[in-house]
Amino acid sequence: MRPDPAMPHPSPAAEDTRRQDLVLVTGPSGAGHTTAINALEDLGHEVIDNLPLSLLPRLLDGPPLPRPLALGLDVRNRDFSTDALLETIERLSQRPGMTLQVLYLDCEESVLVHRYSATRRPHPLAPADSPLTGITRERDLLGPVRERADILIDSTHLTPHELRAEIERWFAPPGGRTLSVTLQSFSYKRGLPRGLDLVFDCRFLRNPHWEPELRPLDGRDAAVARHVTEDPRFEGFFARLCDLLRPLLPAFHEEGKTHLSIGFGCTGGQHRSVAAVERLAETLAQEGWQVSKRHRELERRAGSGGSPAVRGQVA
Repeated sequence: MRPDPAMPHPSPAAEDTRRQDLVLVTGPSGAGHTTAINALEDLGHEVIDNLPLSLLPRLLDGPPLPRPLALGLDVRNRDFSTDALLETIERLSQRPGMTLQVLYLDCEESVLVHRYSATRRPHPLAPADSPLTGITRERDLLGPVRERADILIDSTHLTPHELRAEIERWFAPPGGRTLSVTLQSFSYKRGLPRGLDLVFDCRFLRNPHWEPELRPLDGRDAAVARHVTEDPRFEGFFARLCDLLRPLLPAFHEEGKTHLSIGFGCTGGQHRSVAAVERLAETLAQEGWQVSKRHRELERRAGSGGSPAVRGQVA
């Protein structure tokens, strides 16, 4: 087909002028890499973790993506080297149409050692040696990258929830809802989790523990959830709970609060509190809030090799 002379030819100004926002997440293993990546994903970034550096140019070829991109890069990457990462950062920072930020997560050596000891995982740079050996090697290796970082967050004294809040403070889109809500189930027998802003007691609801077929399950199971929510008192409780939270959440946001932690407790932390967290998480997410959930007692059982019917989860 011959071009129509009446049709204007495209000019450089008419080409796609959108910018690609890119966050490179790096730092020593155990400093909060996974928490940061998950937080960025919840904020709307397209996330790719452990992408080989050699594949990065191919990923960025073509028009900008419709949303910001976050890449996790650390010593576990197949072709990782300090020089290669610094060269990549330099190239990307000069690339037209690219807005690059290097997020470096740091942590004191003693705390990293403690975290590795708690998880009993080998360090990627010293799989057959002590974690301290690998930690020392990695910190030396990443020193020049740390100096190049645009944003440095020290997670030494931060809980995972506080680290998420810090990520949100830096990367939440302007004008968006930046209040993140964490819902946590727990057992009163083990005490209240630290850092809760609001606590609700679910022990007035009928207990699936007394039903033999439900006892080994947890509140994420449909049969357990149905047993709890069909208690005649549940719907009234849940409706009043939502009526309370709907004005509170935007009020907390307007006051500058970035994170709200709400706890639900029951006797064992397995059935009623878990079902309440799951139901409220679904409701708040449908209303547009950033919601994460954790089930403390289920995580403990999964971590100690408990019954496979009880699975730990952080969503």
